[in-house]
Amino acid sequence: QVQLVESGGGLVQAGGSLRLSCAASGRTFSDFMRGWFRQAPGKEREFVAAIKWIGGSTYYSDSVKGRFTISRDNAKNTLYLQMNSLKPEDTAVYYCAASRGLGLVTTASQYNNWGQGTQVTVSS
Repeated sequence: QVQLVESGGGLVQAGGSLRLSCAASGRTFSDFMRGWFRQAPGKEREFVAAIKWIGGSTYYSDSVKGRFTISRDNAKNTLYLQMNSLKPEDTAVYYCAASRGLGLVTTASQYNNWGQGTQVTVSS
């Protein structure tokens, strides 16, 4: 019914930038919240950023605030994550997700649709 596909990951040096994209297809009109999570090997999936599809209110984790920017293109049904000043600790698989709810935006279990993830590796 809904498919999310991430792209834009890669290998960059510390201090560099990457822009991740998440294209959505299918019936996504009920997915009011879209977000980005990341997961490093051996660690739990953690919240990165989220945005309300209608209105555009944004939310960020403390670790990325000021460096990452989440945005969306409603016409293209695409979610973006601009990542600047990347650090080695940002290395992880990044997942985009969608939620039918508007609360608990930092909690992974609140998101019902997930992409397959894209690898981001930041070298020191």
